[in-house]
Amino acid sequence: MRRIWRVLLLLLLAAASPALAEEAFRPGGEALVNAVVDGDTVVLESAVMGANQVRLVGIQAPKLPLGRKNFPTWPLAAESKKALENLALGKTVTLIFGGCDKDRYGRLLAHLHRPDGTWVQGEMLKKGMARVYSFADNRARVGRMLALESEARAAQRGIWGLRFYAVRTPRELSSWIGTLQLVEGKVLKAARIKGRVYLNFGDDWKTDFTVTIGVPARRMFREAGTDPLSLEGKRIRVRGWLKRYNGPMIAATHPEQIEVVANQDATLPGQ
Repeated sequence: MRRIWRVLLLLLLAAASPALAEEAFRPGGEALVNAVVDGDTVVLESAVMGANQVRLVGIQAPKLPLGRKNFPTWPLAAESKKALENLALGKTVTLIFGGCDKDRYGRLLAHLHRPDGTWVQGEMLKKGMARVYSFADNRARVGRMLALESEARAAQRGIWGLRFYAVRTPRELSSWIGTLQLVEGKVLKAARIKGRVYLNFGDDWKTDFTVTIGVPARRMFREAGTDPLSLEGKRIRVRGWLKRYNGPMIAATHPEQIEVVANQDATLPGQ
């Protein structure tokens, strides 16, 4: 009977969300959420696939220290945790997998749905209590999540009303190395060198911001119908961890990290 109920719930979810039927999701059962760690991590009362902790795949919420030495609390971290508690704590949720099942810490990587069909990740993004954070091996629903994030950002809900989480310009990145950022600017030059594509946002590639796209990622771009070299001259928005390689750099490992800005004439403050 329990298995029949689970199948019926999945069918209802698919009917309510056409994208669920379109993508290769795998059911992971259901369990009661008995604790919330922060705005993107919950603890289940009973183990699913040998794990009790779930990292809500596809999003990143403001972080709490959680015992990490010298780790600062991010703005709105407590509010984000509270928002997730309101959505999931004490509720039986259905787990759906659209990519890699677990992360390197053994946490489940799942989309969560409440019995009424509410998609937990979607609600956190709508409220501005999280931002999209995707991986090459877990890309299901990223397009829908980006749309929800964009809506919240335009309305300046939650984190999007704070400078800490603002969309950056290529000129202001030096002080943000080692952090996850959303950067918007115009690609001045796109070039392929030894199989790797470089998107340069300034005249001096040794000091200016650059996005790199390796061979495996290029295959994904090609499958998605996008040629990274065609981004030359276009205003794009790219998200990822900032590293320093010559100047600031983000390595794009999958197409969803890069969005072509709809209004190509738009500018951000400081540009």
